[in-house]
Amino acid sequence: MLAKRIIPCLDVDQGRVKKGVNFLNLTDVGDPAEIAAEYQRQGADELVFLDITATNQRRKTMTEVVEQVSRQVFMPLTVGGGITSIAEIQALLKAGADKISLNSAAISNPSLITAGAKKFGNQCIVVAIDVKTDQASGKHFVYTHGGRQKTSFEAVEWAKRAVNLGAGELLITSMDQDGMKTGFAIDLYRKLGAAVDVPIIASGGAGNLQDFVDVFQQADVAGALAASVFHYRELTIAQVKESLKQAGVVIR
Repeated sequence: MLAKRIIPCLDVDQGRVKKGVNFLNLTDVGDPAEIAAEYQRQGADELVFLDITATNQRRKTMTEVVEQVSRQVFMPLTVGGGITSIAEIQALLKAGADKISLNSAAISNPSLITAGAKKFGNQCIVVAIDVKTDQASGKHFVYTHGGRQKTSFEAVEWAKRAVNLGAGELLITSMDQDGMKTGFAIDLYRKLGAAVDVPIIASGGAGNLQDFVDVFQQADVAGALAASVFHYRELTIAQVKESLKQAGVVIR
C-alpha cells in the first residue's frame, strides 16, 4: 500500500496567501514563503501553490513568488494558476516547481495535458478539477476560472479523459465543501477512485482529525489537501499524521 500524503495548500492572490469559503470572500492569511517554511518545519509531505486569480486576471503565475517559496521547502512543490503553454510550464519548473497543475487551460486546450506529459513526464502533470454538485440532478459539474464558470463537463467523465490525455495525478476540489470544515466529499472521491487509475488528491472540507481518517479509510485517495485548518493553526501536520497512524492508515 502506498503511503498517504498530507498536503497544505497556499492559495495565492497578488503575492499573498488568501483563504475563503466556497471560493468566495477571500481573507489575507500571510506571506507565502513564510507559511511554506512553517509547513516544511511541520513535516508536510508536499505543498501546493495555486495562483487563484491568475486566470481571471489574464496574467501568468508569478514565478518570483514560486522561486521564493521553493527556496523555503525541500518537499515536492506543485504550482498552478494561469498556465497556458509549454514555455510557461518550463519556466515554473525552472523556478522550483516539481509538478504543474492545469485547470482552466486543460479544459480550453486539452492538448496541453498531452504535450506537457510528453515533454516533462506524466508524473509532472497534475490536472486540477473544481467540482460543484448540482442539487437538482445530483450531477458533479466541473467549474473553471477559480470556480466562476460552470462547464458542461461532468467530473468523472472529465477525470477519465484527463487521464487518457496524459495526466499523472488529479487534484479534486469539492467547491461545496471548500472552507466549510464539515468533512471531505467522500461520495465524490469514491466515484472518481473507481473511474481512474492515477493518484487522486482530495481537497475541500477538512475540519478535524477524523475528517482525514475518514477520507483515507472510505475512499481511494492518495493524499488529502487542506488550507484553513493549517493556516489558522487549528491542526498541525504532526497531529494529523499521529491521528492517521493510530487509525492504521499508512503515512509517510
